[in-house]
Amino acid sequence: MISIKNVNQLYGGSQILWDLNIDVSEGSVTCLMGRNGVGKTTLLKALMGLLPIRSGEINVDGINIANKSAESRAYQGIAYVPQGRDIFPQLTVEENLRTGLACRKDKSKKIPDKIFDLFPVLAEMLHRRGGDLSGGQQQQLSIGRALVIEPKVLILDEPNEGIQPNIVKQIGDVISLLNKEEAMTVLLVEQKLNFARYVGQEFRLMEKGRIVAEGAMQDLGDKLIKQHLAV
Repeated sequence: MISIKNVNQLYGGSQILWDLNIDVSEGSVTCLMGRNGVGKTTLLKALMGLLPIRSGEINVDGINIANKSAESRAYQGIAYVPQGRDIFPQLTVEENLRTGLACRKDKSKKIPDKIFDLFPVLAEMLHRRGGDLSGGQQQQLSIGRALVIEPKVLILDEPNEGIQPNIVKQIGDVISLLNKEEAMTVLLVEQKLNFARYVGQEFRLMEKGRIVAEGAMQDLGDKLIKQHLAV
């Protein structure tokens, strides 16, 4: 599904990603993990076309999209939920959700009903401004906006940062539901080990801009945690 090969990326004159290689299996939930500053967010932004890469390949379904625009990647069914949510605070919930419709292949102008099935609070607050929502509600809105395009790949950057526990569980349940019922491929950056184990099927560990360990989630043991995740 996703195969990133020998990617190098520079930011502000400093190299962040170093000959990075990562594969994400179709239909999997893969957690990208590592300490702060190792390049996780940079990798996601490069995958989405929000940051240019210096060299390497980013293949999705066997097609190298490294030189494609972020918009074209959305049209290919790749959705992104950024760290910090990045909703439009002055727009209503409905208007925020409608911004995602522009990248639907079928040109539909209707917000899919399943968005409100997954996140009922969005239907209740449809005409409220995004900036007036709580942090957890904004995160639901950000995920809902990404799902409007009905993606085949969902990428999330620390979706539980600063979110209350009941919303964290709901987000985890939504991720699992989308994966199991729609075979959606999910790649997420996650710092919370318990959540990663709750939703994740596979892990990839990053250190200094490279993938240094990978495997099935049940194989993420104490040795790897101490070596690459403990602070």
